[in-house]
Amino acid sequence: MHSDSGPAQGWGRLEAPAHWRSIDFIADLHLQAGEPATAALWRDWLRRSDADALFILGDLFEVWIGDDLLAADPQTDPEFPFLSDCCATLREFAATRALYVLRGNRDFLLGAGFAAASGATLLDDPTLLHWGEQRLLLSHGDAWCLDDRDYLDFRAQVRSPAWQAAFLARPLTERCAIARALRARSEARKQEAQMNWADVDHASAAGWLSASGATTLVHGHTHRPGRHDLGAGLQRLVLSDWDAGANPPRAEVLRLQRPGDWNRLAPLA
Repeated sequence: MHSDSGPAQGWGRLEAPAHWRSIDFIADLHLQAGEPATAALWRDWLRRSDADALFILGDLFEVWIGDDLLAADPQTDPEFPFLSDCCATLREFAATRALYVLRGNRDFLLGAGFAAASGATLLDDPTLLHWGEQRLLLSHGDAWCLDDRDYLDFRAQVRSPAWQAAFLARPLTERCAIARALRARSEARKQEAQMNWADVDHASAAGWLSASGATTLVHGHTHRPGRHDLGAGLQRLVLSDWDAGANPPRAEVLRLQRPGDWNRLAPLA
């Protein structure tokens, strides 16, 4: 089993305030300047949402090459002003509601600068959320796609402090070029995999749930929204990705209300 997949490594913990009435979960928006329709839909939904808290479980952005992009000359790359504007939108939401973000496989370099600019609290992956009597385990989900060995090796490399320090020491323009190459490689792998794209390993998911005392795992990454019964009262809930330009368009919010009332909302409706 891959080194990132064992419950022995532990999890983050978060205690929800007693006054929360509803929590929203989203993931895999892959926000980028070249796809303004998805960003516009997301902004509109944030401003209309009446949830007490929002959890973004990874890949909010298509790419994030370091927090210093927020202070860079806007002329350096057309993506930088867009990303800064997204942070301002998040900060507007966070002024009145709780906002939590997990790093994904596309935006794993989100750091303290992003948190300060957006008003978000960054969470460990996975994080155990306590809300009253409910225990939820939250993850992006990529670390548990155990059949995708090539990706897991890559993930271990780019999540290492040494790799990240070396990457962030490079000039922004060089990092932009590297990020474009990595994105192209990722898209090529998706095309090759097609319907055989790796999914979260059920045994690992059940093991993490049992070890943490949670009954529900909520994650993204696979772009296969649905519910999976893991047995013994355990379940895995998968979030939708967002793509307003797809045919048909995709966008979904998973909302939890007391007591254990799950609903899938469609901001496009």
